[in-house]
Amino acid sequence: MLQEESDLSLIIAQIVQKLKGSNLYAQLERQAWASLQRPEIKLQSLKEDIKEFFKISGWEKKLQNAVYSELSVFPLPSHPAAPPEHLKEPLVYMRKAQGSWEKRILKSLNSMCTELSIPLARKRPVGEQKELLNKWNEMGTDEPDLSLFRPVYAPKDFLEVLINLRNPNYENGDSLSFRTHLGLIQVPLKVKDIPELKEFFVELGLTTGQLGIDDSTQVPPELFENEHVRIGQKVLAEQDSAAAQQYIRQGSPTALRAELWALILNISSQPEDILYYEQLKTNVIQHDLLVDSLIYKDVKLTASNDDYYFVFEDYLYQVLLCFSRDTSVLGHFAYNSASPPKSYIRGKLGLEEYAVFYPPNGVIPFHGFSMYVAPLCFLYHEPSKLYQIFREMYVRFFFRLHSISSHPSGIVSLCLLFETLLQTYLPQLFYHLREIGAQPAGSCRVCFPSSEPDGGDITGRS
Repeated sequence: MLQEESDLSLIIAQIVQKLKGSNLYAQLERQAWASLQRPEIKLQSLKEDIKEFFKISGWEKKLQNAVYSELSVFPLPSHPAAPPEHLKEPLVYMRKAQGSWEKRILKSLNSMCTELSIPLARKRPVGEQKELLNKWNEMGTDEPDLSLFRPVYAPKDFLEVLINLRNPNYENGDSLSFRTHLGLIQVPLKVKDIPELKEFFVELGLTTGQLGIDDSTQVPPELFENEHVRIGQKVLAEQDSAAAQQYIRQGSPTALRAELWALILNISSQPEDILYYEQLKTNVIQHDLLVDSLIYKDVKLTASNDDYYFVFEDYLYQVLLCFSRDTSVLGHFAYNSASPPKSYIRGKLGLEEYAVFYPPNGVIPFHGFSMYVAPLCFLYHEPSKLYQIFREMYVRFFFRLHSISSHPSGIVSLCLLFETLLQTYLPQLFYHLREIGAQPAGSCRVCFPSSEPDGGDITGRS
């Protein structure tokens, strides 16, 4: 009991410390000082009166949403004596695998830099800056020669790393038993079974209404859809992040989805947020990074303009180029098993005081990276708002899909969950796939597509 209270106190202290450096804290402070001029604020009950003012004026709700947002990315509980690296990843062999993978990625990037004689970063000439600024909203029409560039890695390369993951303290033995896992992922992690999934996703049960199912043409809208939409509008009016997240567990109405996601992520597009995006844009205009070419090539290979399919190519460039310069993204490495890569100022190789994170956000784009942004383009048509949504989704969720970790929401656990469910609950299909020479877990490969025909993998093979 005392330990739980101590853990809670530590969490509260850390969240308070983080919020003190936020813009919200400064706004709350200004509002508190301004409220002192109000007649209903009495010296005898100053604390209670200010709290009541915050509640009536809506600032209490904004603070609650900010705390909820911080809790959503707070590291899983760990032993108080655990070293800092355990907060990123508790299993040593996972940390080592992630470290080795990062070295391969950095080696691939440096090799390309050397082969092409292109610097990692350079300042654009004034003429080039003006040209880029003029075509900022039409970058999709640009056709740069990217034939010499190759992705640092493709998803299939990452899958091979996951397949070869092994726990050195765990020996499966040579003989197969009915308890042996026969899939591609061979690490002993705990994943949920069907009963646990039913409890976790209780809103998907047959006794609960679900938008997308119970609003079909065979079901009258007055039985579920109309009421669900009405509740969604009320949730938006209340501006409660926690309520919004609970609400969409039964489905999100198409017309409300953009606002609901923004509310859950605590994105409100304040003037300072728009200004921050413009500052990132200015950085893109002024400086050219090697990873810019990787972004250009990835978009051209995966999401180029197509009037019948995808018309938001310009948004992808605007968002991803700004994302590569955003140093605030570095904060998520506190709970990410990965570490941001470093580079050195020319002539100062090996001197830590001259080391800088490269790219500035610490994330090297890979083949398919633009697909994280593409679906969001259908919901948000204001670049600064789209950028904020993507950045928040990345530091909360997307990074786990290309990091090696034992986290329950990580890609290793997700692949293992799929394979375990397939082997346990559809054994005939599982063994049929084996008999015809198709790896039962080969369906996982659908989520890890091969690299493009003219590209190379992480080792530089063409």
